[in-house]
Amino acid sequence: MDRQAFQERFGLLGDSAALRRVMDRVRQVAPAGITVLLEGESGVGKELIATAVHELSKRRHRPMVVVNCGAIPEGLIESELFGAEKGAYTGATERRTGYFEDADNGTVFLDEIGELPLAAQVRLLRVLESGQFSRVGSSQTLSSDVRVIAATNKDLAAEVRAGRFREDLYYRLSAIILRIPALRERREDIVPIFEHYLHRYGQQYNAARLRLTASARELLRRYNWPGNVRELRNVAEQAVVLIRTDEITAEALRPLLRGVSASAGLALASKEPPSGSSRELELIYRALLELRMEMRELRAALWQRTGQPEQRPSEYGPPEPGSTLPVPTSAPTFESSSFEHALARDLGGAFEVPEEGSAFSDEPEVVDGGEVPFEALFAQADADVADADFEIEDEDNEMARALERGSTLPTMEEAERLLIVEALRRFDGNRRQTAEALGISERTLYRKIKDLEAAGVDV
Repeated sequence: MDRQAFQERFGLLGDSAALRRVMDRVRQVAPAGITVLLEGESGVGKELIATAVHELSKRRHRPMVVVNCGAIPEGLIESELFGAEKGAYTGATERRTGYFEDADNGTVFLDEIGELPLAAQVRLLRVLESGQFSRVGSSQTLSSDVRVIAATNKDLAAEVRAGRFREDLYYRLSAIILRIPALRERREDIVPIFEHYLHRYGQQYNAARLRLTASARELLRRYNWPGNVRELRNVAEQAVVLIRTDEITAEALRPLLRGVSASAGLALASKEPPSGSSRELELIYRALLELRMEMRELRAALWQRTGQPEQRPSEYGPPEPGSTLPVPTSAPTFESSSFEHALARDLGGAFEVPEEGSAFSDEPEVVDGGEVPFEALFAQADADVADADFEIEDEDNEMARALERGSTLPTMEEAERLLIVEALRRFDGNRRQTAEALGISERTLYRKIKDLEAAGVDV
């Protein structure tokens, strides 16, 4: 079977080198009975690949049983896989066979294998090793000759390190690993696949044939497609139903792309991804700014209470002389004062950023050689903090009064209470702003306020 016939038979669309490599590997491993692990993001077509492996194998005349491990309740997963005897658990009114019995001499496709509970992983390993198992509630040993194909959108090696997946089962499943590329990794396939679905849904809904403009094609190529082919198919179907002209323009297509606003395509992939060191420097610098502001505010409160003029400490434990941070040739800019916002933007999310001009919008100086000394970062952070406009009131400042009472530090519980009360006071009881300032969710803040009120604290 040549590649074109292979694609037509199994519905694999595209002509990129990445997809061709996957198809060549499938045709190579399918005739053998070896266990295959499919890795890839949600929506890349792992079940299509599993079907191709089964249909090209010697077991193609027997069934392929599909099991979604993430959709079965934990208490029922073992009985679903291996069967159960009558009376084995509440509701088991008769003997039932499991997927491994039903798929004897065929294939079991275990989708979302990373969701399998640890107890079921032990029994699955035994089946893979010996082909033997027993129904829930029975001591009788049964045998089944099945080929296992597993799929996951998780990094199973990381799950093993975290203790959520058995290492021995991972090595047993990963005899052959096929990684299915995400759609953004084969951008040359995006427009042809989109046009294929336009034609299919045009026929299904008896709609006029739609043509993509050049700007729409560029928009499709640049979009990140977090939902991969599944999302692309959904957008194509929406376009056929909702767009009433003969042409699909970028303006008409943009609202259908999740997370892409009408004014800014921030979910679009940049042509040159941002440098990892640039992102790290931005996060370090922003954390430094926030720490400096907190320290300056605390000092001001203390000196204001003692009536002494504010004096500037020489330094807070200077770094080793000559210490540097490697950065790219151009320093990062900071468009938002929200740490979470910056992180989400770095990870490719679609957010509308505020206007520039906040206290955090200045750039640290980049010295020759593409390095920023630690001393320069501290100096720049101090300058930004000095420019920031913030005020500390004498009245009702419970945090300052607590610090004034003596050298004894408050307990964690008391410090948390003081911090919440002070933050609520500063934002005039606005819980959304208070939660953002404290770096917690509104739900968490609401729960903590309830706990304080239950303890008799007036908030």
